[in-house]
Amino acid sequence: MATVITSECINCGACEPECPNTAIYQGAVEWQAPDGSMHPPVSNDIFYIVPEKCTECVGFHDHEACAAVCPVDCCVPDPNIPETHEVLLARARTLHPELTIADDAPSRFKKEGAAAPAAGAPPAAAATPAPPPAPKPAAPASVAPPAPVAAPPEAPGLAIPAPAEWEIPITCFRCAGEYTVPFAYFRAGVVFYCPHCQGSFVPTLSMVRGVEESLARFHARWRAAFEEFQERRRRELEQFETRQRHELEEFERELRAIATRDKPPGAPAKRRGFFTF
Repeated sequence: MATVITSECINCGACEPECPNTAIYQGAVEWQAPDGSMHPPVSNDIFYIVPEKCTECVGFHDHEACAAVCPVDCCVPDPNIPETHEVLLARARTLHPELTIADDAPSRFKKEGAAAPAAGAPPAAAATPAPPPAPKPAAPASVAPPAPVAAPPEAPGLAIPAPAEWEIPITCFRCAGEYTVPFAYFRAGVVFYCPHCQGSFVPTLSMVRGVEESLARFHARWRAAFEEFQERRRRELEQFETRQRHELEEFERELRAIATRDKPPGAPAKRRGFFTF
């Protein structure tokens, strides 16, 4: 199905730059066809998507980019325009003749759990994606490992905040003023306002993913450095204890030698012969 923007749109503009086909336009703005001809806007009030240019990101992403960044979830499949993966792939190739889009290019229809809405008719296709949600609970398990991040607090002076608590720096494109927002709120489509001039800023999905990946890499290096330090300290402690244990054994042998070198007073002595001098 083609994607449509519903009336819940708040005109944040987060979706427009994410579309690989320039199929999204601001309300009241004419849209341009692939042949260069101009056409009247589909909507005069809110952003809209041109069905003839929408490929649901087939050929570029395994998800609909506009829906991923929309803060109010108003980018939804249009039930009035059902389209298959093959049709959308062919359209992507027509819209981008300069690109070589392979048959196995990214597509939400191939994404786990997305085959059911794509196939539409065959019930078997809908039955196949049903089981995959079961492994989904495994995702939280993979998130569990970051818990070791709590290890660094052993050195309070070197503690770092959790990823969600990092302050993300933003530079206002209007006044060049700088401010920060917690990463927990730094999400695609969320509108931030400059405290200096009230200029708006809307992070894109690529920005959020870039920051998220950078934080993940930094925290991984941080944990690795502490783990390496702890392992080195453990080996050094073992070597120190081994040396001290040997020194203790040597000292005990030294004490034993001193204690047995001379006979203590009152110890039994061997009787000498009567004429022994």
